[in-house]
Amino acid sequence: MNRTERLKERLGALGCACLREEPMSQHTSFRIGGPAELFVSPSDREQTAAVLAACREQEMPFFLMGNGSNLLVADEGVRGVVIAFGAPMSRIARQGGALLAQAGATLSQLCRFAQQEGLSGLEFAWGIPGSVGGAVRMNAGAYGGETKDVVTRVEALSPEGEPFETDAAGVRFGYRTSRFAGGEIVCSAVFSLSPGNPEEIDARMAETLRKRVEKQPLDYPSAGSAFKRPKEGYAAALIDSCGLKGFSVGGARVSEKHAGFIINTGGATCRDVRELLERVRAEVFRQTGILLEPEVQLLGSRPEP
Repeated sequence: MNRTERLKERLGALGCACLREEPMSQHTSFRIGGPAELFVSPSDREQTAAVLAACREQEMPFFLMGNGSNLLVADEGVRGVVIAFGAPMSRIARQGGALLAQAGATLSQLCRFAQQEGLSGLEFAWGIPGSVGGAVRMNAGAYGGETKDVVTRVEALSPEGEPFETDAAGVRFGYRTSRFAGGEIVCSAVFSLSPGNPEEIDARMAETLRKRVEKQPLDYPSAGSAFKRPKEGYAAALIDSCGLKGFSVGGARVSEKHAGFIINTGGATCRDVRELLERVRAEVFRQTGILLEPEVQLLGSRPEP
């Protein structure tokens, strides 16, 4: 029995769903990516800590993921363990005027739960295709709102699996980042919200979704905004001004609807997307002197360029 089989057996004993050679294309919004050596879904913070300990014992590298909506996985797949915070770790509960949500809950689930409970403050997040953990880690935001505006406490683990909690100030939120971009693990978060009329909240959510559908290429697989907003303006406007709308490599294309999106038009590979990202960056830099920084996270066994 090799170490992968030993680890799979150990994780199964912990009660985790554990799959061998699971295609990552089934777990990312890009619909791209080769197989994960092991794909594990814990159900709470304690089980996650046990998974981390088991990975260390078998000297297996691991990667944490949420809803896979900001992730580009190598065509060759992922060597090691992908720990996915998904349905088994997606419970949401009301605590007075706040919601406690596990990291695997989707933002859509969280927004709808809040709306049904008559709690306002999350309307900006309706339609963002991410998870609670990813939203905290990256300080997800849209239409004038950000995760930092509503999160008041986070329950987490250190990279070594030690539990800790922090308030909003301790999260050190920044533009599309937080302390959790450095390796610490979000397990759940408390969202403090305001009382509101469920019908009015629903109407604001519908308006947010209408704007998304109108402006974004939601009919194609993508990872959302491909580049972070530079200090000098907006990535989409820069890409558009450089004449790059519709520019493609293989099955990957700069969206004609929103130049900030790279879409999978069908059969795109990780190699296609990465080459397109680099060519767009190079052309924008050549024409404007501004170097765009990718927002999409890269994962996999292929060496970084």
